[in-house]
Amino acid sequence: MALYAFNRRQDDDLPRAEKELLFSIEKTYDLYFYILLLLVELSDIAADRIDKALNKKMPTSEDLNPNRRFADNVLISQIRKNSELKKYVSSSKLSWVNYSHVPRTIYNTLVSWDPYRLYMTSPENNYQSDKKFILKLVNELLPDSEDLAGFLEEQSIYWNDDLEYVLVMIGKTLKKFRSASDDSITLMPLYKNHEDEEFVKQLFRKTVLHSGKNTELIENNTTNWEIERIALMDILVMQLAVTEIMEFPEIPVKVTLNEFIEIAKYYCTAKSSTFVNGILDNIVKEIREKGLFNKFGRGLVGEFSEEA
Repeated sequence: MALYAFNRRQDDDLPRAEKELLFSIEKTYDLYFYILLLLVELSDIAADRIDKALNKKMPTSEDLNPNRRFADNVLISQIRKNSELKKYVSSSKLSWVNYSHVPRTIYNTLVSWDPYRLYMTSPENNYQSDKKFILKLVNELLPDSEDLAGFLEEQSIYWNDDLEYVLVMIGKTLKKFRSASDDSITLMPLYKNHEDEEFVKQLFRKTVLHSGKNTELIENNTTNWEIERIALMDILVMQLAVTEIMEFPEIPVKVTLNEFIEIAKYYCTAKSSTFVNGILDNIVKEIREKGLFNKFGRGLVGEFSEEA
């Protein structure tokens, strides 16, 4: 999306575009913590409603004997106490306090959700059942929440298409938690390491700098289509893929192709992945025949079988 914005703006200000790219990644990281906080907020709402019901002048039998399973969910308790979450929230000032209507709306949807009812009444009541339910909530309820998606879109243009990805990352994070995990369990870092951060910058910069050469490769391998008739997003996805193939010798070609075909499915039209796949296959054949790239180390995976 940063590459798309750069091409639409057409001011050739590469340093500015790189800065916006890195800022957008930081905003995605904010969202990662914001959704973790949302899980804690939903639990707090459940606990608050139980407390209010207990303080009624004439509480019912159900009020006096509340089902605290979700309010006391052990996995959410671990998230709440996590030291990395606390530190990040403190430094970034992330909070739902000014938007409390959003968690409340989501909670109202949650309590009428069939998996929630099954969880609350299940005879299985242990850490694994708590964890299984929260993963289901993250993987199924939140992605379908129009209230959450609409709110995030209003809050930041950088969050327009980040929710699905962030929820996948949260799911991977929560799978690492165990019943014995303490507050020091590590959450997902912004970058795996310095090399990871450099890869992001270099892929973006090299795609911009080699756009003319790569567009020519794309045009040469596009049958029955003029380059002007191909959607810009399709072209940019292919430019990124070709750049990774040509400029990053340690990455196997098949890894690059699989990754960018998936990206095409997400960011382009319904038929784009097949279209992009066909053109990239032709481009790879051409650059292999001409010896335009030189893979080494892990990047050699699949090369010998391809040549055979």
